[in-house]
Amino acid sequence: MKRNLAIDGSRLWASLMEMAKIGATAKGGNARLAATDLDREGRDLFVGWARAAGCSISIDRIGNVFACRPGRDPKRPPVVTGSHLDTQPTGGRFDGVYGVLAGLEVVRTLNEHGIETEAPIEVAVWTNEEGSRFSPAMMGSGVFAGIWPVEEIEAKQDVDGKRLGDELRRIGYAGDVQPGGRPFAAYFEAHIEQGPILEAEGRTVGIVTGAQGQRWYEVTVTGQEAHAGPTPMPRRKDALVGASRMIDQVNRIGLAHPPNACATVGFIQSSPNSRNTIPGRVFFTVDFRHPDDATLSAMDAELKQACREIAAAAGLTVEIEDFWYFPPTPFDPACVDAVRKATERLGYPSREIVSGAGHDAVYVARVAPAAMIFVPCENGISHNEVENAKPEDLTAGCNVLLSAILDRAMTA
Repeated sequence: MKRNLAIDGSRLWASLMEMAKIGATAKGGNARLAATDLDREGRDLFVGWARAAGCSISIDRIGNVFACRPGRDPKRPPVVTGSHLDTQPTGGRFDGVYGVLAGLEVVRTLNEHGIETEAPIEVAVWTNEEGSRFSPAMMGSGVFAGIWPVEEIEAKQDVDGKRLGDELRRIGYAGDVQPGGRPFAAYFEAHIEQGPILEAEGRTVGIVTGAQGQRWYEVTVTGQEAHAGPTPMPRRKDALVGASRMIDQVNRIGLAHPPNACATVGFIQSSPNSRNTIPGRVFFTVDFRHPDDATLSAMDAELKQACREIAAAAGLTVEIEDFWYFPPTPFDPACVDAVRKATERLGYPSREIVSGAGHDAVYVARVAPAAMIFVPCENGISHNEVENAKPEDLTAGCNVLLSAILDRAMTA
């Protein structure tokens, strides 16, 4: 049965394109920020499709949606797949959405062939994976995995002061079920790679063995505002000059730990931001990533030492806040092996790969056996309206997902 079973790639693509109409942007991308009206429309479309496929729907307090296809044994923990429907402000059509709709396509395929599984199968839509409107990222899966109390995340506010919990209630996606506290037999997440490796090597499937660790920081550099004309150069306490030297060190630290280190300053604010005033305060963020926790810790120490030395030399003060940290996450060997065997059996060119981005699977892996399946994206571009993927690659990844799910859900 499993050897001849395949998903309907045309149906999967049609579903992706239909979802892409919600929050469509002029450049061909999507903007569906978490807990907005557009997020509600996307959720409603998925829920309608899932119910039409015979799934029951449950929603927890933080807005995570679970569409359940029953198994022969309702007492067994479900095999779960899924991802997220929210996007970046200028996001693409596949990031997250592919994982959700690939899961739905698995359910539709099993229905079409009249296949009953021993364990139930669930498709999850996790709330606010992107962290664009509400920060930090991966809130829904984080609450489910016990990373944060639900009350703390419900209270998070966007730039307009609107609370996530209130916005979920407003759009009708704040359920009564307490998040987490129940077992998964396994969790598989299909996703575009969001990087260039698979495409560059001509590989159709990435067998994801784990995810990089991440450390995020918020850095505030304080100097002294002064007039740009009368203040001599040697007497200045220019916070922007000091911050620029620190930012250069961030880049140096990333380059000093090849080949896997990533170091990024993605956000910066200079105050008072006036063309004829020496900046007195600069705020910027730092994002460090590496698959080895010891290396990540070394990068942390190098950053803090460099910032202190630069500040002292320039007569500035610097505050470095450790904003977010999660360690490198290895995925479950048995789940990874299920993905590997499915890929080999189906004959897709593949390679093992470590995820450079955070995904809901990273938090789910703390409470359940988990693994991921990557497929290539064009030029490795994601978080961008031009994000693209080939229908045949998306079909291949979904076929691997189908096989891996059946590997766990059919076992008596």
